[in-house]
Amino acid sequence: MKNFEDKIRSLVLSAKVRISEHGYDELADDGLTAREVISGVKECILLEDYPEFRKGHCALFLQVDSGGKPVHVVWGIPKGHTEPAVLITAYRPDSGSWDQAYRRRLK
Repeated sequence: MKNFEDKIRSLVLSAKVRISEHGYDELADDGLTAREVISGVKECILLEDYPEFRKGHCALFLQVDSGGKPVHVVWGIPKGHTEPAVLITAYRPDSGSWDQAYRRRLK
């Protein structure tokens, strides 16, 4: 079986994607487009994995926008299903809360 990162990437690249209402709101709030986040999944890096999340397995990924700036995206798969990949939220990470590479939370 594929790891979760590969599974999300495969679903997104196969156009098996849904964007949550919250996801659309967060994209708009940070000036991101669904298209750039979806295309950015090709190079996503898994940061935090939440396999036991009550709504289904999800994880936080580091991606970049069309200008090469960091974006954090939470992708998930609904509990009891194998698809689609759901874009739960996406945002520009706060530099005061993350290391310089935006990969580890600061304490």
